Amino acid sequence: MPEERLSRRTFLKSSSWAGMGALAGACAAGRPSAGKPVDPSRILNHNAKMHYRRLGKTDLVLSEIGLGGHWKAPWRAQAQGWWWGKFVDDPNPVVPEEVAQYRREVVSAGLEAGVNHLDVTGLAEAMAFGAALAGRRDKMIVAADDYKKCPRHPQYCNVASQIENVEGCLKALGSDYLDIWRPQAKMDGTNTDADIEVMVETFERLKKAGKVRHLGVSSHTSRWLQHVIEKYPQFEMVIFPCTAKTKSKTEPPVGDNVEILNSRENGYVDISLFDVAQKHDVGVITIKPFFGGSLFASHNQVKTGAWGAGNKLENDLARLTLQSILSKEAVTAVIPGVSTVYEAENAVLASYTRPLPVTAADKAWLQVQTEQRWADLPAEYEWLRQWEYV
Repeated sequence: MPEERLSRRTFLKSSSWAGMGALAGACAAGRPSAGKPVDPSRILNHNAKMHYRRLGKTDLVLSEIGLGGHWKAPWRAQAQGWWWGKFVDDPNPVVPEEVAQYRREVVSAGLEAGVNHLDVTGLAEAMAFGAALAGRRDKMIVAADDYKKCPRHPQYCNVASQIENVEGCLKALGSDYLDIWRPQAKMDGTNTDADIEVMVETFERLKKAGKVRHLGVSSHTSRWLQHVIEKYPQFEMVIFPCTAKTKSKTEPPVGDNVEILNSRENGYVDISLFDVAQKHDVGVITIKPFFGGSLFASHNQVKTGAWGAGNKLENDLARLTLQSILSKEAVTAVIPGVSTVYEAENAVLASYTRPLPVTAADKAWLQVQTEQRWADLPAEYEWLRQWEYV
């Protein structure tokens, strides 16, 4: 493992890979949804090896790989799940030094590689990332919301509560502004138009106060997101699940997409959420690329959640999965949850090497691996099946 880690870091730093950036051409400077290159001087924390894309009408330019808010503790094999975030429930919460240390290391690795955005969905994540960003907040585009006070909860679907939600995130991050407020909508898509209008009014008040710059929203229901995009132009970006299994509903039903033809109801295929987002110039950030970690065989063996360390098959599976998602024109960026520096370094390779050809053998291998894990999704992620056709 030490030799592999050294070679990986050498890859990330070596000037011998400058030719790969040249091969990428304008794409390395940034590929907006309109297909025109972006001036590198506009790109926060620009790295010539990373590829960047425009986040719809926000006009923010994001690295193709970002940092997701969900991660698991890699430093205690006996500790599982989200135990590390329990500190947030203390009367006067303080980020444990071991948590802050690991977030600092991951953020530093991301910044070094050209990553320029992160997303958090709870106060524990916000506090940990806030500690990691101390002194360098201006190097990251930050999107945030608190799942405990978000519009998923009817009692908080009012402007006063949502302002408290955002102000709580700001306090946890140690920041006086959010680049993006991305409230988390109900997973089943049952937020009403009145709820949506609460989000819009909250945003407009906070933007006027200089506390929020852009408005997004996340949901696990594609039809609801389509409705939001089409009716409420104030939303500039959306967040939803996307995996290597995900296909656009409007892709031609031939070849690899013949399943779409078989899935038609009464011969009709719905419009794709990808197309709706592009039509309205709404940016798309995707989550859950690795099925919540269950894409990897080691997920059920190493309960810390860390994947890929010294395992070439899992490294390749992560990289090819991310590249498969990034092959979709409407996708601006993917935000995998990464627990270690090793995972962060491997994830950025998906963008670094994306212009290089993917062999037929790699494509076939990725399909087999994805199908195997898809067929065996754990109960808590079976809802991902709703995102096979988007």
